[in-house]
Amino acid sequence: MNKANQVQVIQVPNTLRAKVGGRFGGMEQDAIAKAEAALADLSSQFDTWLADEIDKLDTAHADIKANGLDETRSEALYFRVHDLKGLGTTYGFPIITRISGSLCKMLDDADKRDKAPAFLIDAHLDAIKAAVRGNIREENHPVGVALAMELEARVAEHLKSHNL
Repeated sequence: MNKANQVQVIQVPNTLRAKVGGRFGGMEQDAIAKAEAALADLSSQFDTWLADEIDKLDTAHADIKANGLDETRSEALYFRVHDLKGLGTTYGFPIITRISGSLCKMLDDADKRDKAPAFLIDAHLDAIKAAVRGNIREENHPVGVALAMELEARVAEHLKSHNL
């Protein structure tokens, strides 16, 4: 091997453990257990909170239908959908996270939002509400999978056809 092909590996010591006070396996497990217990205590309110989020989403959507799509209204809709994307799984509806993620993909760039077809936005919102109404929670539910896959395909088709 010539000198040009030689490499030198430098091992950098891991000083993080010393900086945070040694091992933290026990503390980590305690913290996880406390967080899980707190989440379990709050879970009785998840259905109410999810309904509130969907009401906010409906309000943003109704505002667009009544007053037209502009930057402010499209951003409000996007943030409502983005919130559901983050909260769906927490509230026990991973399928809502997936469907909301599909819609977010179409709305995530402010420059793309005005090109989003209304029928496709409506379809996503209807799918989210249908999931709640039908108690379709898991991503592997046959109806949920079919809905999510169709919506994702339509979003991909839309984005590709508009070079977005």
